[in-house]
Amino acid sequence: MKIPRPNLKRSDKTERDAFKDPSSGPTFSPRFLVSLVLMLGGIAWIAYYYIGVRPVAGFGDDDKPALDPESFEPGVVTGWNFVGDLQEWNYLIGFAAIMLGLIIAAHPSTPLGRGRGVVVGMLGCFLIGLLWICTYYIVGTGDNAQDLAVFNDLEQKNLFVGIAFMAVGFTFATKWE
Repeated sequence: MKIPRPNLKRSDKTERDAFKDPSSGPTFSPRFLVSLVLMLGGIAWIAYYYIGVRPVAGFGDDDKPALDPESFEPGVVTGWNFVGDLQEWNYLIGFAAIMLGLIIAAHPSTPLGRGRGVVVGMLGCFLIGLLWICTYYIVGTGDNAQDLAVFNDLEQKNLFVGIAFMAVGFTFATKWE
């Protein structure tokens, strides 16, 4: 009877696999890239509207001059006309893209949808929502309410934004094991 000898050679592959999380997947899956594009696109949409297109006194004031992006003086804005025509709907478009990106990122094929990423996404969304609402109540309702960008246009709708972040946090909570 012949006894097989154990293989004492170590390969780099087995050492790497020994420390690898079995439930982990690719870092940059197509789903994760789509979620990043949606989140960054939503932030960019809101920033472009607020900085480049929005009238100085806020939406709904079409008679007042808009802010010139070059001189930062009231004047003519060279932004896209259709973005200016949407007025307050720009915030809905931007925040919807951000929330949709976060919801897509909660899938197990993305880093935020598995392992510790779920906890980070869940607690992150809960904390952002809580901070959004607290910031609105502390700063947005006081004497300097017009000084806080985006909050000054949304007014009471800031509560919807904060609650929406918390609701997206629950999509991460359903993936938590």
